[in-house]
Amino acid sequence: MATYIALLRGVNLGNHNKITMDELEAICDGLGWRVIAIYLRSGNVVFGASRKQPDALGEALTDALAEGYGFDVPTLVRTADELASIASSNPLVARSSDPTNLHVTFLGETPSAALVDALDPEEGRGDDFVVVGREVYLHCPNGYGRSRLTNPFWERRLHTVATTRNWRTVNALVDLAGG
Repeated sequence: MATYIALLRGVNLGNHNKITMDELEAICDGLGWRVIAIYLRSGNVVFGASRKQPDALGEALTDALAEGYGFDVPTLVRTADELASIASSNPLVARSSDPTNLHVTFLGETPSAALVDALDPEEGRGDDFVVVGREVYLHCPNGYGRSRLTNPFWERRLHTVATTRNWRTVNALVDLAGG
């Protein structure tokens, strides 16, 4: 059994896509997953499952949420090893002694080189970013809440679904996944 991390986009934000953690765990159990931990209420599930492609696991959870709750919640899945590598490879970590300024945007697909090359560093207006494969590392010195580099920004520019986690959450998920 392999360990994976599901990153749900847009659950329990405001009044939209409300689901309790018990309900989320039940859905995961129904998919045959062994839930190791659900971190926070914003859709982070560490689970064990038979070895499968992470994208197929994400699609299964997205479909189960749509079927059971009518939610359109894209779910991105990374293996425990992938997440540990993401956390250990952050090229922006040296820019901030305050980890609350660091974030990772997870992408559904690796964007084309042409789309990445078309990004203008000035669009961040003081926020820095580095695209590495299916992740975008962010340094937002004025806070992510003030940043232009939000999920919709990346989805428009890179033509794929995006969901962002703060640096503390990324590292907590690595720890929970046994990394």
